Amino acid sequence: MYCNKKVRCAAASVKGGEKAPALHGEIKFFQRNSNVLVSVRIVGLPQDNPSGFYGFHIHSGESCEGEDFSATGGHYNPQSQRHPSHKGDMPPLLSFSGNACMKFVTDRFTVGEIIGKTVVIHQMPDDFTTQPSGNSGDKIACGVIRPISCRSF
Repeated sequence: MYCNKKVRCAAASVKGGEKAPALHGEIKFFQRNSNVLVSVRIVGLPQDNPSGFYGFHIHSGESCEGEDFSATGGHYNPQSQRHPSHKGDMPPLLSFSGNACMKFVTDRFTVGEIIGKTVVIHQMPDDFTTQPSGNSGDKIACGVIRPISCRSF
């Protein structure tokens, strides 16, 4: 339905749920050839996580609805890989006084294939080992990935 290989840019406006009501931010995705630049800006991360790291993934669901964002489903993993080799596995967020910013490049997915999927922030860091999803705790924030004009990137 949303998969459009011509889509080159997308974004998700992320909002925290009951466990992180002040959390909000934006994740942008820019396709260039076979690589995707991901740009992240988040504010209001809870400061009760002693490590300061938060799990950060693309999930297969198309909605942030439900108690604790249950409609997001599991990690985006169309090839049924073991964690942390899911297409939706991304680097963890590192909070500094509740703020996190990062940019990275990936070839795990294209912008076109993630349109309509969800981006989720978890309350704990991903351990990159535990199956099926890294034991990163509850979902504390969510946003749906939508196409945008690349001019707004």
